[in-house]
Parts: sequence; structure tokens; C-alpha cells
Amino acid sequence: MSAQEPVKLLQPLQKFQRFPFHTLDKFETFWMEHQQWLEDKGYMLRPRFRRGWVPSWDVDDARVMPYSVEDSILLRHPFLMDATRISDNEMVMMKRVDHSWEKGLALYFSTEPLASHPHNHCVPVYEVLQVPDLDNVVIVIMPLLRQFDNPRFKTVGEAIEFIRQIFEGLQFMHDHNVAHRDCNYANIMMDPRPTFPEMFHPGRISRSRDFTSLAKYHTRTWRPTKYLFIDFGLSLKFEPGQDRMVFPIRGGDRTVPEFMWYGIKRKYDPFPIDVYYLGNLIRENFLQKTKGLEFIEPLIADMVQDDPTKRPTMNEVVLRFDKMIRSLSYFRLRSRLVEPDEEKRLKPSISRSISHIYRTTIHICTLRSALPRPPS
Repeated sequence: MSAQEPVKLLQPLQKFQRFPFHTLDKFETFWMEHQQWLEDKGYMLRPRFRRGWVPSWDVDDARVMPYSVEDSILLRHPFLMDATRISDNEMVMMKRVDHSWEKGLALYFSTEPLASHPHNHCVPVYEVLQVPDLDNVVIVIMPLLRQFDNPRFKTVGEAIEFIRQIFEGLQFMHDHNVAHRDCNYANIMMDPRPTFPEMFHPGRISRSRDFTSLAKYHTRTWRPTKYLFIDFGLSLKFEPGQDRMVFPIRGGDRTVPEFMWYGIKRKYDPFPIDVYYLGNLIRENFLQKTKGLEFIEPLIADMVQDDPTKRPTMNEVVLRFDKMIRSLSYFRLRSRLVEPDEEKRLKPSISRSISHIYRTTIHICTLRSALPRPPS
């Protein structure tokens, strides 16, 4: 072995110093600078965001690529940070909030008697911390959640339960005169604790919490979960009888028909727009991507009508939807959601069908409900 060979081994590691994960960016630095204060408040950040952090791939004799180690994972959102609550080891999500109305609405639904209401599907707020050196900034502490469709839905019953819960949740908000105004794909999450009993790594959700293996999970039928609305940054609460016509702010879904006609320079009622958001979410993520939910197409078509005055209210949506699912057979709810192009891929289709039969047999033998509602 020549004397130059060890140098060649180090060259791949040295080149990673040019990559962004080698140093903290300005948003990550905010969390690092407040790490000790957060620890004093009872929350521990990941090693990357603690003072004195040295990249694990930079230590002497390290022979690892940065991509393979936990502390190379960058912050996914500048105002969000995951942490561990020291008192019980529970994983939480922290959100930096610079405006008071989002904090107010989040706390509104996290205060009794609304907090424990079974129809409340707003993310609970555990605590609000005032940042000591920034008078207008608070840190909102919430449970760590996961995107609602990861892992994917296996059965018609699992998808129906998701739709039932988000209809119920938006109805609850509207009944309390709150328009979400941004209830799109990115702002509906699932509580992962039932399905991921050992949780997962928040920066790379396919990995286990300790980053040593793939995350293990149960189906929604085996461990029913709850779905939650997040992000009340655009939401508005109206007083009873108050005029609801307001100037809109574009959310994540840019397909709202009235915005395309007239733009955002005129006032709109935000409640029918919320109805459109949910209808379009179901249309794009279920009706256009799976087979098995065709029976709800008439309801969804009404929810996404171009004329907002013709869209049903959420009370009407819930009544119609409940009537629909009461007519579904046990076997229909147990049936598998199928991707539209699956017929063209024979081997995956056969494999998924066999797995579905196996899972369904276990679910039936263990008396798991075909419509997996979480405990109240």
C-alpha cells in the first residue's frame, strides 16, 4: 500500500465541506442559539442544533459519508424544529410564530371545552414559549405529526375514515365561525403514534427514530389514527353575524375558480372556498389516483363547482357523506384501493392482492373494524 492511499480515502470526505449540511444556515443558527434556553424549558434538540456541534464525519478516523449519518440532515422548514420533550421522551414539533393571530387561533381550539370535543381535528398546542430576546416571537409546541397519506391507504374503509374525519373537522371549525383558508394537502396531517409506535426520524421519515433502520409501522386498520388540521397562519375567526366577505390570500391550492376569474383584488366568502379546498384535495389525491371511491364523485363534484354559491355547506357535506357510507357493505369497506395503472403492472398487482388478502384475514379474525375509527 502506498503512502498516498490514505489521502485518497479522505478526499471524498473533504469535498463534502462545500455542501450545505457541513455548516448551519441562518435559520438553523436561530435554533442553535436558543438551544440551551429550550433545554431549560424541557425540550432537547438533535445533536446538529446543539452548541459546540462538530459534524460526525469530521472527527478523526471517521470513514462515513455525511449522507449516512443523522446529523447531516438539514432543517426541512425554516420556522419548524423537531425536539424531544425531556420529561417523557415524547417527540414534538416546534413552530416559530411571528404574528399573534395564528397563536390565538391555535390556542382557541386547544382550550376547553373545545380541546376535548370529539369533532375537534385541529392540532393540539401543548405550550407556547415567549422567546426571551424577541418580543414579537413565540415558539408553539405541538405533537410531531406525519403527512396524512404516508404510508399509503390500503383499503376503501381507511380512505373513507380519513375523509370522514376531515369533513368532521372542517365542519367543527365552520360551526365555530373559523375559516381555515388554506386546508390543502400540506396542511392535513396524521397522528403517527398509533401506526408508528416506535416513531420515526423527523428529518428522514422513512428511517427509525434512532436512524439505524427503516421505520416500522402498522396499517390504519390495525391501529386507527386521527387526522388533524395544521397551520392557522391564514385562518380567520368571525363574530356571530359579522360580515364574512374578506380579501383573500392565496394558499397552497392555486386552483380556486373564483380567484382565476377575478383575482384576489375583490372580497370573497372564505367558507365556500374551504369547501372547495377539501373537495379538490379528495379529487386530486383519491379520485384521480385510486379506484374504489367512485361513489363519492357526485358529492365531490358539488364541492368543487365553479360557482361558490352552488357549493354545499360543510353541514350539508357531512350529512350527505354519512348517508353514503351507511349504504356501503362490509365487503366494500374491506376492499383494496387500486391505483389506476396497476392493471398494466401484473406482478405488483398480484403481490399487493395477495398481501391484501393476508392482512384482511388477520383483521377479520382479530375483529378489527372495516371503518377504523380511533378511540375518542
